Amino acid sequence: MDKRDLVIIGGGPAGLSAGIYAARASIDTVLLERGVPGGLVISTHLIENYPGFSEGISGPDLMIQMENQARRFGVDISSANVQRIEIDERKFTLLTDHGGIETGAIILATGVQPQLLGVKGEKELIGRGVSYCATCDGAFFRGKKVAVVGGGDAAVEEAIFLTRFAEKVYIIHRRGELRATKIVQHRAFQNPKIEFIWHGVVDQILGTNSVEGINVRDVRDNSKSLLAVDGVFIYIGSTPNSFLLKEHVKTDDKGYIITDENMLTSQKGIYAAGDVRQKLLRQVVTAVADGAIAAVAAEKYLAEIIF
Repeated sequence: MDKRDLVIIGGGPAGLSAGIYAARASIDTVLLERGVPGGLVISTHLIENYPGFSEGISGPDLMIQMENQARRFGVDISSANVQRIEIDERKFTLLTDHGGIETGAIILATGVQPQLLGVKGEKELIGRGVSYCATCDGAFFRGKKVAVVGGGDAAVEEAIFLTRFAEKVYIIHRRGELRATKIVQHRAFQNPKIEFIWHGVVDQILGTNSVEGINVRDVRDNSKSLLAVDGVFIYIGSTPNSFLLKEHVKTDDKGYIITDENMLTSQKGIYAAGDVRQKLLRQVVTAVADGAIAAVAAEKYLAEIIF
């Protein structure tokens, strides 16, 4: 069984930041990522509010730079899926699809996953017109009509991005005003390709081999209408990937992990960083800060225990 001082689970901005700080402190660390390093950020077309990039930077480019920086400092990034975590006094055992790892401390930086609409046709048509990533799939809808479901920053920003390809982009929002920041709203309102459907919810996604349309219901009077579209992009929120620790640490009613200001959970030696933890703001800049704090806190904890 492999033995490490610190295991970081998740290779998004929080995990990579934690890895950089841990490596610089000469902590024997491994970062486990089940997919491609970068997390959900790699699906973001443009990030305008990360300090240091006055013209903005694409999500993939930013995460490639972070990954390269982490590797330059010697962060061991391993492709593995953690299946279970066992707690035994002052050590933790992680069971992965590539074997077990014993460690003295854990930083969970597993982020969130897109929340599903939960309507008929959604799961059946994922990858065939239903998407949660405009950056990944937008080019497939060149000259077509698409719908974006949601009213926050992610929904509106990705709707704007989709106008590069689509002939028409409908933004469907269950309220009468957007939740997105004002500057993002202004850009959307000024875009002639975007049309808003207010007070609307999607009841069903139609199609056999691909999306052919959606049933939209007006929440004010329950009237229904059929909207012919070729694609549906869903941005209605996220669910925390906290299942590995739900039995071991305290979470809020939505499943987000509760930590103190040092990212420490209710279990000594286990820290949470980034979007998976309960916090006011979930952005790249806050995830990076969380990761740095968690790594420094873990370093101090490891110095106090015999592992």
